[in-house]
Amino acid sequence: MNLRNLSDYPYPSGRRVVMGKRGAVATSQPLATLAGMEMFWAGGNAVDAALAMAIALTVVEPTSNGIGSDAFALVWDGKLHGLNASGRSPQKLTLEQFAGMEEIPSFGWVPVTVPGAVSAWRSLSERWGKLPFEQLFEPAIRYAEEGFPVSPVTATAWKLAASVYLPLTAPEFEPFKDVFFPANRAPAAGEVWGSVLHGKTLRAIAQSGGESFYTGEIAQKIADFAADTGGFLTTSDLAAHQADWVEPISTNYRDLTVWEIPPNSQGSAACR
Repeated sequence: MNLRNLSDYPYPSGRRVVMGKRGAVATSQPLATLAGMEMFWAGGNAVDAALAMAIALTVVEPTSNGIGSDAFALVWDGKLHGLNASGRSPQKLTLEQFAGMEEIPSFGWVPVTVPGAVSAWRSLSERWGKLPFEQLFEPAIRYAEEGFPVSPVTATAWKLAASVYLPLTAPEFEPFKDVFFPANRAPAAGEVWGSVLHGKTLRAIAQSGGESFYTGEIAQKIADFAADTGGFLTTSDLAAHQADWVEPISTNYRDLTVWEIPPNSQGSAACR
């Protein structure tokens, strides 16, 4: 599409072309998108913006994003680079733990692996970021500590999650419910919600360059909680984690080349 036909929009989407002079970012949540623009305004680059948005999404869209999740990234700097920051299974998780199961359960400790997202934030920031690592966390911490109005889409997903998680009564689920369902319900659309504990965790990660999460105070708390509630994660599992730089895989589709992260991600499914 060239400048002469910007008003002649041939696509079925209702979204129009966005134009600007200082970059553009996009997420599924406007406040997270604003976090990315804050990084541009502060002199950061696209990686800084992407990381700030990913971190903010753990607060403003917790129904789809979390500090304890994994992460994958494709970054172009004249060459395409792949990052696999998914976590390994705990050393104590053996095949015997799956005896009698026809599929991996959706809840409880068995499906839990070492969280990798924090290592992705750190690895990407170290390699390409311009701004200090701590600065990337500022919007997310502000949203967590001061609160933010929950968006309608997130409120809908949160309500659905309430019907799944609130009935769970095992002790490993109680802290989760205390944080995300403090009134024993999901927040409604437009309701201001925040989490001082979430902000405290993000602040500790930011100030330690991620070390608190894998070898410091947070790692110890994760391991202690796992030990107290029948989990498998240990401080050794967390300390041994690393994000891996990998060679992306690709396939040709019509006149395009589609790039993805290789296994253990699901990228191979897109490239078949």
